[in-house]
Amino acid sequence: MMTKKLEKMTYEDFQALFPEGISGNDINGLGVAEKSLPQPFFWHPADRQPFHKLQQAVIDYQRQIPQIAASYSRDAPRGPRPIEKKQCPEIRSPQDWALRVKEFGRNHEADLVGITPLKPEYIYEGYEIALPNLIMIGVAMDYDKFSAAPSSLENYTSALEVADKYNTTARAAREIGNMILAAGFNMKTFPGPMATALNMIPAAIEAGLGELGKHGNMINQEFGSNFRLSAVATDMPLAFDQRSIFGADDFCQSCQICTKACPPDAIFSEKQIVRGNLKWYVDFDKCIPYFGEALSCGICMAKCPWSLPGTAPKLAARMTRRKTRLSNAS
Repeated sequence: MMTKKLEKMTYEDFQALFPEGISGNDINGLGVAEKSLPQPFFWHPADRQPFHKLQQAVIDYQRQIPQIAASYSRDAPRGPRPIEKKQCPEIRSPQDWALRVKEFGRNHEADLVGITPLKPEYIYEGYEIALPNLIMIGVAMDYDKFSAAPSSLENYTSALEVADKYNTTARAAREIGNMILAAGFNMKTFPGPMATALNMIPAAIEAGLGELGKHGNMINQEFGSNFRLSAVATDMPLAFDQRSIFGADDFCQSCQICTKACPPDAIFSEKQIVRGNLKWYVDFDKCIPYFGEALSCGICMAKCPWSLPGTAPKLAARMTRRKTRLSNAS
């Protein structure tokens, strides 16, 4: 039986699929001083963003590999369908519900669960989310598999691990969603990798799951950047978590590991103004063609010092001691 030869694409091939005269950095609001809602730009339906040809090429390129195609198929193990909502909601305090949601989530594949109110700036322009609260979910990846990045058509270990953990985050979100329905409340799940309405990272930061790193991804004080996100929106009354500030942002100020490791040199060494906020930013126009070539890349997250198993708690403790020392000296 002959094996079909996989069609290789290069950085330049993906770069050529950019819509003429349109920069992803402009859509993302790079250099824009006024605060504004995030714009759909990637991982959104074709009728909502101009990069649909490039996005589809990235998807099709990955899914030449049968194992990855199976992981993103309709038959992938992404959790149960929604159950019928209980008619009369159970009455409990927001604190009690929050504890129950977190315990339930941890017993259903979630490694991290944080809760925050929904804010308009978490919603991409043109979308709506009609529920007031967000449950943010994190699932840790297998570091040895993920750190095999970058992937290729010959060695796709890292890309397959990403796909597998997106399925895990989907299962965790849908299990929590059904727990909410069984309690008599409304919910909507937001499993990755398609973004749809919710801009997950800002919400996850507010929910206490970590800080934004120089590589544009989150850093958690237990797992570093070695995790994936999903979310559940709900009207269940919930106690909210606080942001977790443990020193990752301070660490990134002087660390250059991800900037040097990035093949297309897409990571800015200094914070940028983006939609009225000073923040770490990754050059979309440089990143995405390599992201496509490397089957979802992930080098910056894997090389991040915080991602090495067992390292993040030690770094967080060290940076907290440093912050306290500097505060006492001032």
